[in-house]
Amino acid sequence: MKKIELLSPAKDVEVGIAAINHGADAVYIGGPDFGAREKASNTIEDIERLCRHAALYDAKVYVTLNTLLYDNELERARKMAYDCWNAGVDALIVQDMKLLQLDMPPIPLHASTQCDNMTLEKVQQLEQLGFEQVVLGRELSLKQIKEIREKTIVPLEFFVHGALCVSHSGQCYLSQYIGNRSANRGACAQPCRLPWDLLDADGKELIKNRHLLCLKDLNNSAHLEELIDAGITSFKIEGRLKDADYVKNVTAYYRQKLDDLFNRRPDLQQASRGHCSYSFEVNPEKSFNRGFTDYFINGRQKGIGSPFTPKSMGEYIGEVEWCNPLRMEIETDKVLHNGDGLCFLNQDNELVGLRADVANGNTVSCNRPHGAHRGAKIYRNLDMEWQKQVDASNGNRKIDINLTLAETETGYEMFAGCTDAPRASVSIQCEKITANNPEKATENIRKKTLQWGDTVFNPIHLELQFAEPRLIPASVIGEMKRQLVTKLTDALIENHRNSRSAATMSLRAERSEAWQSMVASTQVTDPDAIPDHLMTCHHCIRYANGMCSKETGKKATPLWIRNGNNVFRLEFDCRNCLMYVLSENN
Repeated sequence: MKKIELLSPAKDVEVGIAAINHGADAVYIGGPDFGAREKASNTIEDIERLCRHAALYDAKVYVTLNTLLYDNELERARKMAYDCWNAGVDALIVQDMKLLQLDMPPIPLHASTQCDNMTLEKVQQLEQLGFEQVVLGRELSLKQIKEIREKTIVPLEFFVHGALCVSHSGQCYLSQYIGNRSANRGACAQPCRLPWDLLDADGKELIKNRHLLCLKDLNNSAHLEELIDAGITSFKIEGRLKDADYVKNVTAYYRQKLDDLFNRRPDLQQASRGHCSYSFEVNPEKSFNRGFTDYFINGRQKGIGSPFTPKSMGEYIGEVEWCNPLRMEIETDKVLHNGDGLCFLNQDNELVGLRADVANGNTVSCNRPHGAHRGAKIYRNLDMEWQKQVDASNGNRKIDINLTLAETETGYEMFAGCTDAPRASVSIQCEKITANNPEKATENIRKKTLQWGDTVFNPIHLELQFAEPRLIPASVIGEMKRQLVTKLTDALIENHRNSRSAATMSLRAERSEAWQSMVASTQVTDPDAIPDHLMTCHHCIRYANGMCSKETGKKATPLWIRNGNNVFRLEFDCRNCLMYVLSENN
């Protein structure tokens, strides 16, 4: 069967644990340095704690080492790679090819989406270089993914949810050009989320003060089966700066989607062990989102941008029926709560947010004017009751186990195990008592043995092996279970780590002199280099605003975008449907 991986983000160890507990098969997290998110670094000690928790479920931990590096940072990066390997990390996600020329530990390397993995030729090159997983560009279509899969064997990873960069990953230099904050060094200032004016060649304003480079958030949950059939085996959720509530909710949503698919497709299976139950409504619209798009998976389409706001709109709940400056009545089937956060676009298409200080049925009151109008579409970007539920959720991830309780010469022995891992056992010496009421005694033994409370284990089968019916005190059964929880936990973690070591032992041999020679000829990127093309975009401002030359029949002449004193020329490659943002001098 084909294993399918759900890969969730973690800004820190607590969020990583929450992701695992809510159904992730793997998490990706920044290490002490070089993780492409300046505000999401973590100590090796924390990463080691996360690795131990993940290993219990046979889940994986990937550390991002995916910034471009200066030469004087290479040794520190190499040392960090060894620290990660020794901590139990399963793979490193990298961008800078200079790393491949170093004496690296025998740890799998994944090619970050920052490598601009947009073509078959690029993926083939990465496969030849020994990468064990490749994160494809978000802009690829199903057809393009299939073509790559047909001519490569390296596992393919694809983003399915979260924020979208308007530029090809690794090919955006706008933040670095404007403010010396490099996206390839983990310091992007996100100028793409700012409002811009659109100008023609004569300086005439065609569009004023709109978020022309801001995209909606990605949501490909409706296309998981198609993506699997196209060749994707790892589904990645964006969000290494997101809080635990976001990660819990979105991970749970995709876990449910994939589990439903696996129930229909016996050829597919989860990449880790354990199943979850949730105490909150799983709904991605309740977490931060700018509206959703499936982007280019089925080709170019309109409506992928978020021109009016880069902020979260949340879930649509209805329209305004009646309002005055401090109250509004909303036509909605949702239950509203005191303190809910609401928002809408006013008649000038400006985002207005308000707090429902008092909610009474479908009427809300607030303590300041809100400027709503009849017919305004209302969104809820903070559901107070839901927030409390998701904050309290621990995911309740359980591992199914089979139990055997057997009689020994001096007492009893209990065995426990999963179908895909070694068993653990504990024995205890005690007096063996023959049961006067065999049926009741056996029922009590089964009941006590199958009760594992708030542990991560869920017994689904129990076999009793007694020479004759026995009466076993509850304290004896309880002690065996307590010891067995520790032993089984350690056994599952050790099994994961042994599998990790066995799978990577051959990597050192593969990284031979000939392989190093091939790596040495691979192009590397200067972290300080800023090309003339500051952005390479599939998103096209002409197409999004009814000015596409293929639709109008007019030649696509350059346009300009302006934010304050920053003015940049837009160039259009209509044959390949690409838009470039050029520096001021071009």
